[in-house]
Amino acid sequence: MPLELRSQNVKVDIKEQVATTNIRQVFFNPSHQRLEGTFIFPIPRGAQIDKFSMEVNGKMQEAELLDAKKARKIYEDIVRKAKDPALFEYAQQGLFKVRIFPIEPRKEKEVKIKYTEILPKDGNMVRYLYHLNLAKYSTRPIKDLSVKVEIESEAGEIKSVYSPSHEVEVKRHGKQRVVVGLEEENLKPDADLQLYYSLRGKDGGDVDVAAITHKEDEDDNGYFMLLVSPGAWGADRPPMPKDVVFVFDSSGSMRGKKIEQAKGALRFVLNNLNKGDLFNIVAYDTEIESFQPEMQRYGDSTRKQALGFVEGIHAGGSTNIDGALTAAFEMLKDDQDPSYVIFLTDGLPTAGQTNPNAIVSNATKHNAVRARIFNFGVGYDVNSRLLDKLARECFGQSQYVRPDEDIEAQVSRLYERIGAPAMTDIAIHYDIDGLAVEKGAVTNRVYPKDAYDLFAGDQLVLVGRYKHSGAVKLTVKGRVGGKEEKFDFKGTLVKHSAESSRGYVERLWAMRRIGEIIDKIDLEGRTEELVDELIALSKRHGILTPYTSFLADDTGGPLEEARGRQLTNEALDQLSAAPGGKSGVVQRAAKAALQRGNAAGFSSGGARVLDLASDKEVTLQTVQNVRTKTFFQRNGIWEDSTITEKQKKVAFLKISQQHRQLVSVS
Repeated sequence: MPLELRSQNVKVDIKEQVATTNIRQVFFNPSHQRLEGTFIFPIPRGAQIDKFSMEVNGKMQEAELLDAKKARKIYEDIVRKAKDPALFEYAQQGLFKVRIFPIEPRKEKEVKIKYTEILPKDGNMVRYLYHLNLAKYSTRPIKDLSVKVEIESEAGEIKSVYSPSHEVEVKRHGKQRVVVGLEEENLKPDADLQLYYSLRGKDGGDVDVAAITHKEDEDDNGYFMLLVSPGAWGADRPPMPKDVVFVFDSSGSMRGKKIEQAKGALRFVLNNLNKGDLFNIVAYDTEIESFQPEMQRYGDSTRKQALGFVEGIHAGGSTNIDGALTAAFEMLKDDQDPSYVIFLTDGLPTAGQTNPNAIVSNATKHNAVRARIFNFGVGYDVNSRLLDKLARECFGQSQYVRPDEDIEAQVSRLYERIGAPAMTDIAIHYDIDGLAVEKGAVTNRVYPKDAYDLFAGDQLVLVGRYKHSGAVKLTVKGRVGGKEEKFDFKGTLVKHSAESSRGYVERLWAMRRIGEIIDKIDLEGRTEELVDELIALSKRHGILTPYTSFLADDTGGPLEEARGRQLTNEALDQLSAAPGGKSGVVQRAAKAALQRGNAAGFSSGGARVLDLASDKEVTLQTVQNVRTKTFFQRNGIWEDSTITEKQKKVAFLKISQQHRQLVSVS
């Protein structure tokens, strides 16, 4: 019986590219007999480790450093016993090995590790990797997992900070210190933590762009990711003023806990507006009631008056969504400052205009200042397709608050992110010197689409494809304080990637493209081309959705393509038939997660997919993601997702020829 890893706490200090990693792990012997343990720890690929120490229950232990050749032998033995192809991801690396004895029955054993390494730097990007993939070493989820990374740089400002593997929390402390955190409970970690950060000289400008590119085949598309960041800009100057209208559902269905949480969210926004902001509140049920007829300048007096207005809101009546949105958009008259509508509803439109298409049309018509709308659908009684259409037509996004989730926490988290605009209406242009016009655009299918805003302390993560390689000039244009600003950057769209470590860029693009395809099918209708692309992308990258989960079927066979297409169409029919209700909310929340995905979510094990019935992710063991590769189990054989039928036949022919030669020799 293997040991259980009960807790892991990691503290990393990075100063001028030198990383010191401290690890504390607690193992538990669940058996009723004394065990001897052999602890193996993989060394980060390419790391130049100059210090390593290991402590077991307070005593220093002598660890054996094994080179990659010996390490590979150990991993191959484990693979043969466990039949786990994911273990091969460490096979090219060295490892430390230490014997731990005794491990008493039903007792814990603490292991502490400390090592120092010099982090690799590529241009202005520095990369840190921690082997967090522990699923193969522990039979149960870890009760307590925490990772804290402190980054300091005296050489320049820390700009973009990004993890392609995990959704991490980033907190800035001035321009030259950043703290990155990851905390989970009862987690079975199945992906290594990757962290990138970019450095910019002390004389750098207000906005920074860091580019990461990947091109596996010279004759195929390349993929790029841009990290656009204002760094610690918000600490140096006040954020530009903004206009905010909070549209508050006070219908009868909001009675009780929901309306109290919603009021808490509204109080949070009111207490965190910035000096110079304009704001207003629209409360709606059957009737429409506004805090004031016009937008109000934020100050102590208006804040207190608005808080008093919130206290007087009571739940009752029907749901006049159309009237509320019309009133909100008509208040926004000045397009010099960025405008935002925070719209909260927990039900279907039941008063005034109730036709969803007409509501979207009216909102678009009255949105004269190109305000961004942030929708919060509370519970399962909302028309989620209506909210998504509003978000698409009014340049925003939708979020869904499940019945057991806290409205205040969700709204507060959003406002903390968008509270301080740094640059708005951003557009990025890409130019390659000497590229003829008839060759077409440099990039295509860049996500997110359209214009976007950049907020202090936040960053944009853009992904896209490119066909043409070479030196590229990036021009970032946008509005800062009512004035047009422009920043130029230089980069390179590589012709061929020497290694596969940046393959996550392609997978991240595929995630967002899949989200966009599902959104198009949802809001515009299904086409054969979209379904074909959805299946192809899901299969190639192991990104399973509720509409492509058939790919995990291990039977395979010549009818797989036709059968799979039929299953996908049947699943997509559920999306078309569910404008609201639990099914509609669950599916549209999953779609939004793909569209906004900032982490490629590689798991070195079974692929995860959302189960619509339970609204929970399930792991499918017939699909394995190993770094940037995906394997499907077909009739007991692991098959690379990128292999073609022609390649299968060639491989089979070679195996057959080798078999004949062996027979003739014997």
